[in-house]
Amino acid sequence: MAAERKQILLRLDPAVHDALTRWAGDELRSTNAQIEFVLRRALADAGRLPGGVARMRGPGRPPKDKTEEE
Repeated sequence: MAAERKQILLRLDPAVHDALTRWAGDELRSTNAQIEFVLRRALADAGRLPGGVARMRGPGRPPKDKTEEE
């Protein structure tokens, strides 16, 4: 079973939030997923991303379950 995800309150400048929202839309992610993507990339670039961190799902809608199509 996957670990429960942490919730935080994040205060952003409205212009930064708008830019993140547009960027997320361009990459077919939610704003929340885009923030996590940017944070993970920054941690990896700094050599601080823990080794046991699960990979993020790719952008866009998840593939349809084959049982839904039938």
